[in-house]
Order: sequence, then C-alpha cells, then structure tokens
Amino acid sequence: MFLIEEELKKLPGKPGVYIMHGEKDEIIYVGKAVSLKNRVRQYFQSSRNKGAKIEQMVTHISRFEYIITDSELEALVLECNLIKEHRPKYNTMLKDDKSYPFIKVTLGEPFPRVLFSRRMKKDKSKYFGPYTSAGAVKDVIELVNKLYKVRSCNRTLPRDIGKDRACLYHHMKQCDAPCQGYISQEEYRKNIDKVLRFLNGDFKDTIDELTEKMMAASEDMRFEEAMEYRDLIQSIHRIGERQKITGYGQEDRDIIAVAMEESLDLREQDAVVQVFFIRDGKLIGRDHFYLRVARGDTKETVLSSFVKQFYAGTPFIPSEIMMQREIEDKEIVEEWLTARKGQKVHVRVPKKGTKEKLVELAVENAWMVLEKDRERIKREEGRTIGAVKEVERWLGLKNIVRMEAYDISNISGFDSVGSMVVYEKGRPKRSDYRKFKIKWVQGPNDYASMEEVLTRRFTHEGKNEFDSFSKLPDLILMDGGRGQVNIALKVLENLGIQIPVCGMVKDDYHRTRGLYYNNVEIPIDTSSEGFHLITRIQDEAHRFAIEFHRSLRGKEQVHSILDDIPGIGDTRRKALMRTFKSLENIRDASLEQLEHAESMNALSAKAVYDFFHAKNTD
Repeated sequence: MFLIEEELKKLPGKPGVYIMHGEKDEIIYVGKAVSLKNRVRQYFQSSRNKGAKIEQMVTHISRFEYIITDSELEALVLECNLIKEHRPKYNTMLKDDKSYPFIKVTLGEPFPRVLFSRRMKKDKSKYFGPYTSAGAVKDVIELVNKLYKVRSCNRTLPRDIGKDRACLYHHMKQCDAPCQGYISQEEYRKNIDKVLRFLNGDFKDTIDELTEKMMAASEDMRFEEAMEYRDLIQSIHRIGERQKITGYGQEDRDIIAVAMEESLDLREQDAVVQVFFIRDGKLIGRDHFYLRVARGDTKETVLSSFVKQFYAGTPFIPSEIMMQREIEDKEIVEEWLTARKGQKVHVRVPKKGTKEKLVELAVENAWMVLEKDRERIKREEGRTIGAVKEVERWLGLKNIVRMEAYDISNISGFDSVGSMVVYEKGRPKRSDYRKFKIKWVQGPNDYASMEEVLTRRFTHEGKNEFDSFSKLPDLILMDGGRGQVNIALKVLENLGIQIPVCGMVKDDYHRTRGLYYNNVEIPIDTSSEGFHLITRIQDEAHRFAIEFHRSLRGKEQVHSILDDIPGIGDTRRKALMRTFKSLENIRDASLEQLEHAESMNALSAKAVYDFFHAKNTD
C-alpha cells in the first residue's frame, strides 16, 4: 500500500528526478528537482497555487518514485531521457520527432566520398548542415558527384583497386574510376578540395570553370555537351539562391519562438514552435513543430520543454540559441548544451537590434503556421477527439481514451487468425496492434476463436509497462452484434475484469449500421464523425486480420498449426493426428498421454503441451 503522506516524509533533500504514476500505474509525469524533498511536496500542498494542469494531474497520482543524482545537470539529462522514453501524459510533448540531414565528406578515407547522413559522428569526416530538406541534400550530393567525378561506391580503396570492373558511373563519365587506378590519390584529393570549397558556399571558381567549358563546347559545335554544362551552372545558381544572407555575423545560431492557441479539448491547447536555422551567418532554412500542451502552461514552460526534447535528439547544437522568452532553468540548460556540444553554448533573449527582429520574425511565422493550420487542426480534432466524444454520448460513457477492436479471419481447417487494433484519442496506435494465431480451436468457429483471442489477450502479462497488453482499454469494440459481445462479456466476467463492450453491427450489405450495447442496438447518425470513426476502426480490424492471414498463407504456414511447434515435423504431426484424431484432442491431452503417443518423446511432448497451454501470442 503506497501512502503518499508517509512517502513524502522519506524524500531526500538531494537533486534528482521524480516520476509520477497514474491509477493504472502508467507514468503520467516526469520532472527534475534541485531538492526532491522540496519540489515533490509542493504538488500535494493545498495552499499553493499550482495551476490547472498540476491540479488535474495531482488528482490522478497513485504513487511516485524518484532517482537521486549527483547534480542538477545529471537530473536534467535523466529527465530528458525518461520523457523521450515514456512520453508522459502531463509533460509537454513534441507531436513529431524530426531528424535533419547532413552532407558527409569521408576525409578519413584515401579516396573520400560525399554521402547523405542523418547523424553527425565524431570521426574524421567533414559534415555540412544540418539542412531542412532531405531532397535538397540529395540534389546537392548528386550535383557534386557529377561536377567533381567523386566515387559513390562502397569499395575499400586502395585495397580493392582492379578487383572488379568499373561501374556504370565511369562509363557515364561521372566518376574517374579510382577503383581501376585511372586517377591518382593526389589528383582525386584535388577534386575533393574543390568539393569542400563548393559546400562552403564558394561557387565562383566552379561556375567560371563550367562556363569556360560550356563556351568551348559550343564553339566546337558540341551542343549537347554545352547544354549539360549549362544545366550544371543553373543547378549551382539555384543552390546559391537558397542561402539567404541574414546580415549578422558568421556564427551558427538557432532562433526559437512559440505561438499558442486554445483547442477543442478542454484539457489541452495547440502550440507551434518555429525554428530558424542560421549557419555561417546564412539563413539556410526553417521548420515548425506542433506540440500539445496542457491548459495553463506558459510560453516559458513550453519553450523550456521544447529545447530539452529538440536538442536531446539532434546531433548539431549551435553556439547560440535566441529565444522569445526567458526560461526558468536557463543556466542549467546552457550547461547541458555546452557539455553536449563540447564548447560554450549561449541561450539568450535579445532585447534590441537585428537579433530581436529575427526573433520577432520567428514569432510572426509561428503564428502564421498556427493560423494557417487552425481549420485543419479543428477538422482533425473533430475526426478524432470530437468523434470519441460522440461515441461517449451514444453509449453514456466518459473519458474514453483507449479503444481496442477485435476481428477473426479464416478460410477452413485451422487457418483462423485474430487481430487486435488499438485507437487512442481517436487515432490508430499501430505500435500496439497485435496478431493471434488460433491455437485452441479447430475449424472456422468464429465465436470460439474470439473467446480464445480475448482470453489470451487479457491473461497475458506484459513483458514491461510499455507492452501493449499492460494497458487495459476503456472500451472494447467487437466486429459483430449480440453473439460477439456476449463472448467478450463472458471472458471478462470469468477473469473478473470490468470493461464496457460494444458491438459494431453491420447491415445486409456489410455496412456499419449501429452499435450494440447493454442488450440494445443503438442507431447512429451515418453522417457524423463518430460513425466515420467506428467505420474506420471496424475496417482497420478487418484489414489487419486479413493481411496477417494472407502473409501466413504466402509463407505456407497455415496448413497446420502443429507445424508451428518447435520439434514437430511432418512425421510427428501425422502420428499425432493418427493417435488423437483431431486438434481438440491433442490440445486436451495430458503431458503423459502425449509422451506415450506414436513417434513422441518427453521433449517433443512437452513442446506440444506448452504450445497449447501457454497464454501468450505469436
């Protein structure tokens, strides 16, 4: 029994991370503290003005735990890792994780290459970026390889020189074939030096050289070749135009601003964070990030959370980060970023001049994105959160977050499979989808197969708290009416679990027509978002089961479930069927009976027995 008042007395006055758990023991919040004793106690003091988000979160805390660290910096690093791993409900969360590409020149190789990379490592390579467009990076790499005839193969040179024939790029005159020894290492390196100058933005020498070749080809009436040079020159000009001068210094810096607006969800609101990327004094791109933040969160809180999540996941950290508002833990964030970068990083809020204007521009762009996407966001909320609220209203339920839907697919014999799809807040959560091979039922018996699937699902013990089966749904949706609903209710009653069960009823044309709940069929408005959500869930459960079935048939794995048991080959499978006559008899046989069956031994008998009696999924 976890007694919060008693546990509060045991808190140490040391830095660390605290982890709040909800009613289902899920992690709902992660925070850091200079003093765990002082910080955690504040959540449970009624006299303090905690704000709407904290007030609501505290009502859901069933227990807390904590991890002591040696410093506040260590606590910050641990907090970032835990938030990224667990994605707690009450922490401000990025809705999408983005990684930005680099151009990598492998200077550690005798014959370097120019590559696309998502990570910047501490190696002998030279990295350019990060860039906001993967397509643009690929275009630049293609152009550079074509201009300077850089190899793109994976051969280890000079060890593999002459071992294989030259590739197609050499015959297309886009590679000097160092793999054949047609160019010396010294000459090849001169081309790489030109590549480095080009990637640093020095296009003049390259353009002059190409212009000279274009004119010479034109004079010799080699017009196709001249057109190729012309196209290369135009490509360089386009790349140059993408790099807009900001007019302030030659440093690397990011400019970050946030715009926030209330949403349909009374507990949450929308926010957009805009980031401008300035490299070597040039504005090379910008990007925006959607966040879901709790009502009552300030811009300072949102910016602080964003900075920690964003720079925990990106390999490049600029020397300066300019922000719209001062964040509370600026000093410790600077220390953390400095440690990650290996040199001093400044987090500043500019008050005047060019820097302030850049921040204002970022703010303006953040609001523009939010305004532009307002209708799209509202439509999306209508399709998801709004649709769930309609379902709640039809069924007389509240606080539906997680819905699980089940379906059975079969052809004949023991080819039945089951599917479980999961929707959270009206959106599919595909990482929690699960597939079942039917083990205990012979023949196309949908009711018995569904009973098996549900029994295995609700008696399965998740390997950890992030396992799909560790979370119970707020609503179970069955593909069918009274029969399927009664099967689910029977399984739940036997297991002592109380979860609402609703059937998705179809008409004679196999179209959803209503919901079966509490022994009553509830007609639903076919033009409503709730109806469209139910239809999507039903179709998704059916699709997932069918795809699983097809994949098994394609691998020729469905002809007999006995073939899935380790150690049971064709001979033992036939012997078992001769002895026991049916799959049900094999399933119901004791371990001793299996051991005395034809062609069986103790090891194979145990494998068969465990297969049919283990309560897990395949």
